[in-house]
Formats: sequence, structure tokens, C-alpha cells
Amino acid sequence: MAVHCPECGFVNAEGANYCQKCGAFLSRPEGNDDPTTMTYTVDATGEMHPVDIDEVVERAGAALVIRAGGGRAGESFTLDEDRVSIGRSPDAGVFLDDVTVSRNHALLVRRKDGLYIDDLGSLNGTYVNRRRIESHELEDGDEIQIGKYKLSYLEKQ
Repeated sequence: MAVHCPECGFVNAEGANYCQKCGAFLSRPEGNDDPTTMTYTVDATGEMHPVDIDEVVERAGAALVIRAGGGRAGESFTLDEDRVSIGRSPDAGVFLDDVTVSRNHALLVRRKDGLYIDDLGSLNGTYVNRRRIESHELEDGDEIQIGKYKLSYLEKQ
């Protein structure tokens, strides 16, 4: 059974959680007991390690979790440093390997009043809550889109 997107009307494949066209959450029928996604980190060898995202956020203060894109849904990144780069460069703190992502796409910067995401002049732009930004102070639950990746920003409350 196909799933119609409530935002744009696109017909998605059965079992899809997010719209393939616009990225909107596709509601599930009643009876889905566990709508959560397992979160994990990837070590230097490429091995995945399950993590409890609540513990990560509690310990580090903030984290990014990939919601969709590149088959990496659930991968998490702790944000416990004052500056974290995002991009296609393998040296980036948040490495997003896709041609729609610039090598040095964006930067997460901790300032006196909070954590900000700054676009670094990327070709395809950086979006927070579906709006293109140059610089934006992040709040718990913000959705960040960089290229084909959609990430959720989670912070300690």
C-alpha cells in the first residue's frame, strides 16, 4: 500500500517514514509500538556501535542525529567541542559523503548565547526547519538539511 505525503502529496513506497520528495514525516497507522530509530556511532574502522541518544545528549550537552539520507539514519554525532565542521571532507567532524554537500559546508560554533550553525558559502545551502540560513542559533528539535541529509539537533534540557 502506497503512502501519500500529507505535505506535498507525493506517493511514497510502503514502509517509508519520510517523504522521498519533500522529507516530511509520514504518519503511521495505529498499532506501531516502537516508532523510534536506533542511534549509533561509527568508529575509525567503520564499525557501528549502538548508543542511547539520551545518555549522549546528557553527557555531551548536545548531539546531531541523521534522520534521513545516504542510508545512515540513526547515526549520531556528539557536539561537545566549541567548533565542529560539517562537510564532505573526510576530516569534518560531521562527515556527509555526497556530491550535494560541499567539502567545507557548514560550521557549528558555540558562542556566549548558544550553539550556532553557520553556512560556509556552500553551493546548495544549509537549511534549518526548511529555511535557508547563513547563520542560525540552534534549538532543541531543529531539523537541519545539508544536501540530501536531514539531521535533528538534540540538546540537554
